[in-house]
Amino acid sequence: MAPFSKAGAALAVFRADLAGDAFAPEDPGYDEARKVHNGMIDRHPAVIAQCAEEADVIRSVRFGRELDLPIAVRGGGHSVAGMALNDGGLVIDLRRMHEVTVDPGSRSVRVQGGALMSHLDRATQPYGLATTGGRVSTTGVGGFVLGGGSGWLDRLFGLAVDNLLGVELVTADGTTVRATAEENPELFWALHGGGGNFGIATALTLRLHELPEFSMALLMYPPENGPEAVRRYRDIIATGPPEASGAVIYLTAPPEEFVPEHVVGQRVCGVLLTYAGGEEGLRELAQPLLAVPHEVEMVAALPYADFQCMLDDPPGLRNHWSAEYLTGLPDDLVDVYCALGDKMPVPTGTQHVLFPQGGAIAEGPAEYPVPYRNAPWAVHPFGVWEDPADDERCVQWVKGVRAAVQPWSTGAVYLNFIGDEGGDRVVAGLGTEHTRRLAAVKAAYDPDNVFRFNHNIPPVPG
Repeated sequence: MAPFSKAGAALAVFRADLAGDAFAPEDPGYDEARKVHNGMIDRHPAVIAQCAEEADVIRSVRFGRELDLPIAVRGGGHSVAGMALNDGGLVIDLRRMHEVTVDPGSRSVRVQGGALMSHLDRATQPYGLATTGGRVSTTGVGGFVLGGGSGWLDRLFGLAVDNLLGVELVTADGTTVRATAEENPELFWALHGGGGNFGIATALTLRLHELPEFSMALLMYPPENGPEAVRRYRDIIATGPPEASGAVIYLTAPPEEFVPEHVVGQRVCGVLLTYAGGEEGLRELAQPLLAVPHEVEMVAALPYADFQCMLDDPPGLRNHWSAEYLTGLPDDLVDVYCALGDKMPVPTGTQHVLFPQGGAIAEGPAEYPVPYRNAPWAVHPFGVWEDPADDERCVQWVKGVRAAVQPWSTGAVYLNFIGDEGGDRVVAGLGTEHTRRLAAVKAAYDPDNVFRFNHNIPPVPG
């Protein structure tokens, strides 16, 4: 690291050159700038560069390299491990770069690297178009897509990476490169699941699809009716069209207008059935679920972008997540899953989630480093709470879910769903052979492992 006097002089020049802003620890706004989604993360970078344009990103990379500062990259800041921050290094914050440009003629969209899912969904909705996005509106598009990208529309439109058409990247030496199927194709392949290992994505181009209608059914069941509701949801997904998706979510019933007062604060088994179509078709699909006695019923057609905001968690809560991808969902596993839901910590924001896959996910390109593609179901223990006194019970519950479902695990995992669980889990999220190939791409574009605050792929020349 550079001597303090050199660092101070370099920072002054850096500030003057930026179109955006740079924050040091003594600056007003620094503490706000370093907050991320997970309230358990409390790190203190030496400099936070809030970039306003691609040239700022280039300047920032060169500044960090010159002073030998560790470099972290922030998009939405939703990494549960806090990978958007570091201690004593440089954070390159892209949030000011959130422009979205829709081309309805080619059914494509260019999204700047700091855009959130809300920016993308709001921009495409007026055209009746959409692409697979994250399940909350505050997720960063860049990290979501480059990590694979699973969302409510993936059974119909494929994973987000299946819709990736191009990436504009600033590499570790502070230069720019574009990756498409025709231009730098090996790098383009690596960006289909390899995350932020190869550079900073300043823009992504994504394929869009027609989505003229969207509807959802949310039902909440008393825990004793959970196993029957889960089995009926499983069967709807197995026999229904790819337009049908959603999740099973054990949760603490929230104080919403549509939730009866006697249910608020109680553990419930929620079933969310989403449908890329109108309410009439949804109601027909949902009939088996509606027949199971339930406490809450909400069925409605609504704009997709509005739905995307419905499950947003407020920032600053304490988070610990993990996931296992499953070989199937037999009755005995349904019983195990529901029993784990009955032990879920309440009252907290913790959720015990079961996601369906299949459809276009399983049918997508097999060559990409997303080995969880072929798993028909995924369990996602999603620990969220407010009181630090709940840390141990919530973290241990998440770990217990993983352990309990191991007999049905494929061994693969979606890395965006987990924190820092070690190198073996990174390999599980990419595939052993893919990891070797990715390591060679890493060596070509980031031989010094500058971009290592991520699910890291150490560089190994091919």
